[in-house]
Amino acid sequence: MRISTIWRLGIKELWGLLRTPALLALIGFAFTLQIYVAATATPFTLNKAPISIVDEDVSPLSARMSSAFYPPYFKPPAHITLSEMNRRLDAGIDTFALVIPPNFQRDVLAGAEPAMQLNVDATRMTQAFTGAGYVEAIVTGEVAEFAQRYRGAESTPVKLALRARFNPELNPGWFSAMMEVVNNVSLLSVILAGAALIRERERGTIEHLLVMPVTPTEIMLGKIWPMAVVVLLAVLVAMTAVIQAWLAIPVAGSLWLLMLGVALQLFATTSLGILLATVAGSMPQFGLLLMLVLFPLQILAGGLTPVENMPQGLRILMSAAPDTHFVSLSQAILFRGAGLGAVWPQFAALILIGAAFFSFSLWRFRASLR
Repeated sequence: MRISTIWRLGIKELWGLLRTPALLALIGFAFTLQIYVAATATPFTLNKAPISIVDEDVSPLSARMSSAFYPPYFKPPAHITLSEMNRRLDAGIDTFALVIPPNFQRDVLAGAEPAMQLNVDATRMTQAFTGAGYVEAIVTGEVAEFAQRYRGAESTPVKLALRARFNPELNPGWFSAMMEVVNNVSLLSVILAGAALIRERERGTIEHLLVMPVTPTEIMLGKIWPMAVVVLLAVLVAMTAVIQAWLAIPVAGSLWLLMLGVALQLFATTSLGILLATVAGSMPQFGLLLMLVLFPLQILAGGLTPVENMPQGLRILMSAAPDTHFVSLSQAILFRGAGLGAVWPQFAALILIGAAFFSFSLWRFRASLR
């Protein structure tokens, strides 16, 4: 195996990538605008939810409850009649419709515990899931203060001093933006490495390589290292220009330690891309394989939900996936400022998994060439 041959084959792949504007546009979008959108456009908390109120009591208490719904959680409530409620919910105008029954204030003051009706458009899953709790808390608080005839917090025997570490503002955009970078590393590396091999096969240039004095190992390494370098540089630009400069998200740990983890992850995922390309016969088949492999990997790797919440059998299965260890070490470095002494088990796991993927991919590649 000659280093010069691997270098020249890799340069050829880089020129081929430069002649593919669709892949270049995908790389640019994935590590710039997609990260910004993930950090700013995805609402994790209730934000400007439309609500209407059917006030059949028309009392000081009902007016007080109506004024309690205000931005940024809710839009100013629309006061409607009972006959308009179903039409507005069916048309998707309102997410919540609160019905205040007649004589509500009188029954509250008499201690009769009257009931109110809250209609929720459950097709808007995010708002419906969190918004019902917000509405209940607001209504309960306003009714309790009105019945007590004064505002004031109840004294409790124990006070909880809450200190949020690693994200003091509890800003979900920090987590979303960084996890988008982590997920795009796996996505782009698999796509680029697999597409490079399938492109050779579809153009018929793989036969040209076979008649040259090169080995399958040199061909495979010549496709792995350029795609890994491209994604590595894209991650570096995303972390410095997009995460730190544009979005002003602090990075707690060492950026270069993260780059080392990215390099080990790329070694495993580019080998996985070659493996999928040897299984697929064409680019459409390769795209279908990506859906079957990448989506479960990213969903179950721990970026969306902690691995500890998953069934034991699934946790054992996902321990053989590189994404699980990469997400763990990335979160430790980016959020908690962990050093090499804390993340070396994940580094060792990525080395072992990458070596296994590379060996199996090389065996499959040689078999496909024969």
